[in-house]
Amino acid sequence: MNPKNYLLSIIILALLLCFPNLAQAQDDDVDDLLEKETEYAVASFKTTRVVNAHSLENTYNGVLDFRISHRFGFLNGGFYDMFGLDNATMRLNFDYGINDWLMVGVARSNYEKTYDGFVKVKMLRQSTGKRKMPFTLAYVGGMAIKTVKFADQSRENFFSSRLYYSHQLLIGRKFSEGFSLQFMPTLVHRNLTLSPEDKNDVFSLGVAGRIKLSRRVALNAEYFYVFPNQVVGMGDTYHNSLSLGFDIETGGHVFQLHFTNSTSMLEKGFINETTGNWLDGDIHFGFNVSRVFTLRNPVKK
Repeated sequence: MNPKNYLLSIIILALLLCFPNLAQAQDDDVDDLLEKETEYAVASFKTTRVVNAHSLENTYNGVLDFRISHRFGFLNGGFYDMFGLDNATMRLNFDYGINDWLMVGVARSNYEKTYDGFVKVKMLRQSTGKRKMPFTLAYVGGMAIKTVKFADQSRENFFSSRLYYSHQLLIGRKFSEGFSLQFMPTLVHRNLTLSPEDKNDVFSLGVAGRIKLSRRVALNAEYFYVFPNQVVGMGDTYHNSLSLGFDIETGGHVFQLHFTNSTSMLEKGFINETTGNWLDGDIHFGFNVSRVFTLRNPVKK
């Protein structure tokens, strides 16, 4: 082979081998440029929870959020129960941000001695600039295990009867610095129902909003509508979950105060098992306190 042709072949082969890397480098440069010219919506809600329900927000990358949720008994218990202070429900949960779009959590509630865990994936992020997205979309999948003793010990009870599953989409938008709104289509599956007429799969639609009242205070509200003929065994004692809360920012932390007719603080409970009636004064007062720990500082590109 002619030396000139041989040298030309080597040069062409080297260019072909380098081309994918060059293309990848160009793609990376384009992505970096798009990121720099894109502004993402932040703080649609001040924490990862509205009241009971998940909000559009995730725990930050590498941050562990230890949260204590405390809920007193019904206010209409009167002076005898110190307006609910004698009765309390508590939930301890640990939420961790694996990266900017993935969050996981585990918790334990004294309500029915329930353990639960969830995965939260942010699939779309509201943004303006080069990458425009009018809303945020996230998925939350959860599982709960009720460990309280079975009421009827004489019959054959199965471990699977203790299991509950939930699937939820969060679709929302921060319309301004003072107002955010999200919708929450939700499916809760329960292996064991209260009566044969009850559905194992319970479909509901939740809506939640946040209104900023001042620089440090915001009003949150959430409501879950359960479609008819799914929760039958509870009869007239069942009510849809309605909750109101206040977020108060105090020195870098958010302190949450709330009022709700739901005793439980996870999906299988506040969607399927709420018995409180706001009109009768069946209202719980509660609060959430969290402490965050930075376990890992993400590598900045």
